[in-house]
Amino acid sequence: MKVLVVRFSSIGDIVLTSPIVRCLKEQLGEQSEIHFLSKVQFTDLLIDSPYIDKLYTIKKDINEVLPHLRSEGYTHIVDLHKNLRSKRLISKLKVKSSSFPKLNIEKWLLTNFKINKMPQLHIVDRYFEAVLELGVKNDQKGLDFFIRPENEIKIKDAYALESFKAIAIGAQFATKRLPFEQLKQIIAQLNGPIVLLGGPTDTKLGEQLVQALPEKDLRNLCGQLNLQESASVLKQASVLLTHDTGLMHIASAFNMPIVSVWGNTVPDLGMYAYMPANPGLVSIHEVKDLNCRPCSKIGYKGCPKKHFKCMIEQDVEGIVEDVNGY
Repeated sequence: MKVLVVRFSSIGDIVLTSPIVRCLKEQLGEQSEIHFLSKVQFTDLLIDSPYIDKLYTIKKDINEVLPHLRSEGYTHIVDLHKNLRSKRLISKLKVKSSSFPKLNIEKWLLTNFKINKMPQLHIVDRYFEAVLELGVKNDQKGLDFFIRPENEIKIKDAYALESFKAIAIGAQFATKRLPFEQLKQIIAQLNGPIVLLGGPTDTKLGEQLVQALPEKDLRNLCGQLNLQESASVLKQASVLLTHDTGLMHIASAFNMPIVSVWGNTVPDLGMYAYMPANPGLVSIHEVKDLNCRPCSKIGYKGCPKKHFKCMIEQDVEGIVEDVNGY
């Protein structure tokens, strides 16, 4: 078989497709070819996977690669995005396809009316419904994330650290991030060296935290590393404190302890840290019984209600206890 897997974005969602890609390659046999189509900015998430035979990427439109895809002669398309773009691709390629239950109505009911009809099922398990007809099943080995040798960082040599805790201080939307004061209170009570991880947009916040806590051994690596380098540092940490964001899913691939903090989104949406072999390594912190939560399946630039209780009322002491446990 020659299978094209489609997922255009984003970091966490693409990492969550890794078990499907692995199981396709291993269970369809050595003669199978597994190709993947995504956006170019997510190349580093996919290019080093030994389970992907060919990676296609686009900047904006599928027409950029359509002639190449037509020439491949795919026998099946596994649509793990299920949006207008992926449906248009399937229509143009005229290849048999399968997808997964995206549950848009259930998500809408939960975010708009707080009526929870979501199945108690992780999105990875929903993804596997897209490959059932191919005879592919979940091997329960969790997620994968691959780092090329030149992006491996030896934390002891580079930063003179033996043991440290990692904090992913960012998230795409403000309503998924702890405010400065809550982060400061947490970090002030953590034991041992701490490394802050994030992208260029998190650099300023990292600098502010370092300046506010001069007594702490706090290293701000936000904006200094590419994604694979950040993952290399992350896998050497004793624990990750994180929001609902891409680094949480990358940490899941390393089967390491994760303390996750949830704001406007909720684990019931099925996107929590996925470690089927070690679920006990994951702790979840959320402010329950707020009648405004979840307010979105993704996030906002600011709290729609202006009070931001879902983050301001987090149990700081409980978070500290969990992180200091590793």
